[in-house]
Amino acid sequence: MKKILISHRVIIETIVITTIFVVMTVGGFQYYKMTTRQILLMQSNKIKLDQALKKTSRDLNNLKSQDQYKINKDLESKIKSIETTYSKTVLVYEKLLDLKNVTKKTEKFDSTFANILTLLSERNYSSAEADLLTFEKEIGTEKQKILASFQIPANVPENNTPLGAGYSNQVVKSDVGDFLVGIIAADLNSARAIVDTASDSDCKNDCPVMSLGDYVSRSGAFAGINGSYFCPADYPSCSDKKNSFDTLAMNKNKKYLNSDNNVYSTVPAVIFSGNTVRFVGQSLEWGRDTGVDAVLAMQPLLVSNGNIVFNGDGEPKRGSKGNRSFVGANGSTVYIGVVFNATVAEAAHVLKTMGVQNALNLDNGGSTALWSSGYKAGPGRNIPNALLLIRK
Repeated sequence: MKKILISHRVIIETIVITTIFVVMTVGGFQYYKMTTRQILLMQSNKIKLDQALKKTSRDLNNLKSQDQYKINKDLESKIKSIETTYSKTVLVYEKLLDLKNVTKKTEKFDSTFANILTLLSERNYSSAEADLLTFEKEIGTEKQKILASFQIPANVPENNTPLGAGYSNQVVKSDVGDFLVGIIAADLNSARAIVDTASDSDCKNDCPVMSLGDYVSRSGAFAGINGSYFCPADYPSCSDKKNSFDTLAMNKNKKYLNSDNNVYSTVPAVIFSGNTVRFVGQSLEWGRDTGVDAVLAMQPLLVSNGNIVFNGDGEPKRGSKGNRSFVGANGSTVYIGVVFNATVAEAAHVLKTMGVQNALNLDNGGSTALWSSGYKAGPGRNIPNALLLIRK
């Protein structure tokens, strides 16, 4: 009987290790070692990665349902270690993707990540976990070094006031520093704001996406900006919700998206109707009126009635430097733009300095894109929705 139990433990352990090995190799770790080209293959081959993720989940759930999992503490600890290391690997991989959004010079990091994958393929989980912690810090340090080296071009004029209409690239001197701002202003008496979505209905996974330029072209817009947060297809954590967004939106076809799961939503929203713009602190304050031109929910609200309402919330991505897209308004004038190399809280201070009375944060990072007779920022990755300005 003891011999049978030992054999069964070996089988169980083999299943777990083989499962994690399938996930982390995605076609074979031996092909990833020490080559940037093979690391990039892991990024592009999303179908295989998704299949491996699903298989891992199924196999681990099956394993946990067995009596031996519940009673064998040694094996339970090993399974937990494998799960933890795998989750950490996914997290660090996504941070590596974020680094690639700010620099193309990632060969050293690609090579290091390949070595970590090799350790995992050799079942050396403790060494892999230790290297992941060091690697994560190195990625963060490199990203901060790159962002700290950002310099505002010398020929950009200083101006704390946005233009009345059109595009402007200007330096704004705020109470938290000097920032480069690309901003588009339009009078809603002669222009109309719309939201365009790649899907005309709710989408939970494998959602369609388009470039901002394509949205501008198909809608005949003269300006546009990326829209709300979504789950990028190249993130392993988004494998079952690729390119989906879950906040409220009403597109140019008067179709409300994600309506059912936003009945009690506390996410802020902007509503365009004729020559007026309304900002609400929570989506639940807004019904489902299709008589308006556009509705887009996002977070956080930056400025309300001329007052800064966001000074940080401890969320790491919002608290780090990056290019921050926004939509704002003063009366019948709408503004869309990007505050470059700023935290989200710093962007709020910049917009207040510019006299923008109300403003809402939009998606940023690798999704940042701004269009006015061509890209002024981006193009960034393809996106599921965009905020556009068209002539009346």
